[in-house]
Amino acid sequence: MTNFVLTPKANRFMRMMVMTDGGPGAGFRLAVSPGGCSGLSADISVIAEPLPGDATVIQDGVKLFLPAESRLLLQDVTIDFADTPTSTGLVFHDPKQQACCSTK
Repeated sequence: MTNFVLTPKANRFMRMMVMTDGGPGAGFRLAVSPGGCSGLSADISVIAEPLPGDATVIQDGVKLFLPAESRLLLQDVTIDFADTPTSTGLVFHDPKQQACCSTK
């Protein structure tokens, strides 16, 4: 079982993506891989049905399609959404990852 948290901002972003780009039964596919400053990077899409090997997870009312590696990497992660002058998108807060970004 995958244990992660969606913030209200991430939930709203995912719901809007599915409502805008998906039809009935569509879900938000979140393919996470190691990398990026938070330790994770993501390939996101809205698709009609899960791909082979994906698990369907309903998290806070959002239907997510998660590949096996993503389910492992998202363990204990908080998924947030940021909209700043320098970046817009999902942000992963992984308590297991050391910070690597300078905040100067």
